[in-house]
Amino acid sequence: MMMSGLMILGVILLIMGFIFVGIEMIIPGFGAHGILGGICLIGGVVLLSDTFNQALVFGTIILVVLVIMFVVIMSLLSKGKLDSPIILHEKQEKENGYISSVDLNYLLGKVGIASTDLRPTGRGVFDEIEFDVISDGRYISLGSKIEIYKVFNSKLVVREMFK
Repeated sequence: MMMSGLMILGVILLIMGFIFVGIEMIIPGFGAHGILGGICLIGGVVLLSDTFNQALVFGTIILVVLVIMFVVIMSLLSKGKLDSPIILHEKQEKENGYISSVDLNYLLGKVGIASTDLRPTGRGVFDEIEFDVISDGRYISLGSKIEIYKVFNSKLVVREMFK
């Protein structure tokens, strides 16, 4: 049985379609690979199908293969056996300057100056660094001496220090 040029082109389009959709699964972007893959798959089905029923069978087979590809690729990505550029590999450690938003306990007891009025929220400067702070419920005016006496989640709670 001899394959015609259109059949060969249809098979090539199907293969390229699966490759492009696979690339889109590994490196999601704005969809260029996925759209191009979809166009190739549709073109392959059109070139290989003689009837509408054949096109439906090809379409169903393609959907099954795409689902299997998705499951396999996601499994490989989750196990780390397949590398994806959208996965962060570097650790964000405290020694390298990364601080978690809940890791503010080192500021307990620091004394600074209110850089805005605290009604009850505002900003305060501690060791030349400005932070968002919240007062203990009272109004504190700009320039007042304040102390961090409590860290609640990622909020710094301050009180006015009287002279």
